[in-house]
Amino acid sequence: MSGYRVTLIPGDGIGPEVAAATKDVLDASGVTIQWDVREAGMTALDSQGELLPAATLDSIRENGIGLKGPMTTPVGTGFRSVNVGLRHALSLYANLRPGKTMAGVQSTFQDIDLVIVRENMEDLYAGVEFDTGTDEARQVIAELNRLSSKQIALDAAISIKMITPEGSRRIVKYAFDYAVANGRKKVTAVHKANIMKFSDGLFLRIAQEVAADYPEIEFNDRIVDNMCMQLMQKPQDYDVLVMPNLYGDIVSDLVAGMVGGLGVAPSGNIGLDAAVFEPIHGSAPSHAGKNEANPTAMILSGALMLRHLGEREAAERIERAVAAVIRAGERVTYDLRPDRDPSKAASTTEMGQAIIARL
Repeated sequence: MSGYRVTLIPGDGIGPEVAAATKDVLDASGVTIQWDVREAGMTALDSQGELLPAATLDSIRENGIGLKGPMTTPVGTGFRSVNVGLRHALSLYANLRPGKTMAGVQSTFQDIDLVIVRENMEDLYAGVEFDTGTDEARQVIAELNRLSSKQIALDAAISIKMITPEGSRRIVKYAFDYAVANGRKKVTAVHKANIMKFSDGLFLRIAQEVAADYPEIEFNDRIVDNMCMQLMQKPQDYDVLVMPNLYGDIVSDLVAGMVGGLGVAPSGNIGLDAAVFEPIHGSAPSHAGKNEANPTAMILSGALMLRHLGEREAAERIERAVAAVIRAGERVTYDLRPDRDPSKAASTTEMGQAIIARL
C-alpha cells in the first residue's frame, strides 16, 4: 500500500478541531500517511513570532503536499494573509474549488456539480498598488497620463492588473488536464474581454489556443457578469470554469453558496512542485475549543488531496461516507441540522467518527 508524508498545519480557532477529525478520517481510509505537523497563523505567531515560519514552508517543499486548517490573519496590523503567503512562496498557481450539492445540506439548488479553476498568482491580487497621495503614486500617475489620452486624477490610488501569456496558458492547461483526468466534458473560460481588451483579451486568446489542443473537450467562454447570471439560471450547462484571480475569488464563493456554503466547500492550491489543500471558511475563533465546528469542508479537502495523490478509490469512499452521514442528518454538527438545534447535534469529533463508520 502506498505511503505518503504530508505536512499538516492545524491552524487556529476551530482549525485544530476540524483538523483532528480530518486526520482521523484520512487515517481510517486505508491510505498510509505520516503526518508532519507544523505551525502557521496565530499559533505560530504566538510561539515563534511569525505567521508563516520558514520551517513550515520547508516541510511542504520537502513533502510536496500539505493539508491545512483555517487560520486567522490579524486585522489592521500589516500582516499579510497566510494563505496568500503560502501560495506565492510555493508558486501554487492553480486554485481548485469543486462545488457539488449533497442531500441534507440546505441549498436553493439541486444537482450542482461544478469545478472552478482560479489562477492564483496574477491579476489585481498580485498586490502591485500605490496609495493615494504618495510620491510613488504621483510618479506612476504622471507617467500614465503622459502615455494615455485617458487622464487619471493625481490623488487616485492605483492597482495594477497583470495578466501574462505564461500564467494564462498554465492555468488554462491545468483546467483542461483536470477535465481529461476526471471525465469532465466542458471547459468555460470566464473573462471581461469586452471591456479589458488587452489583459482579459490576452487571457481569452490564450484559452482559445489551449482549447485547440484538446478537441475531445468542449470549449466556450463567457463574460463574467453573464456567467454569474447563467449560474443562477442554468448551472447544468456548465462543468469546469477557468478564470483569472479576481473573478475566481468571486465565482468560487458564488458556487459555494449554491451548494450550501463554505462549510461544505473544499479547495486545493496546486503548483508544479507542491500542493496545499484547505477548507475555505474562516477560523471562527468564537467557536474555538467547543468541539462543535462542522468538519465537512476540511474532510472533503483531504479527499481532494487523496485524488491529487492518485488515491482516487479512497477519496471516493470518503466523499460517499460524508454524503451518507449528511443525508442521514443524525450525527451532524448543528449547522447541518434543519432545526439548527445544538442540543441535538453531534460534536466535531462525533461527526468525524460517524463518517469513519461508513467508510
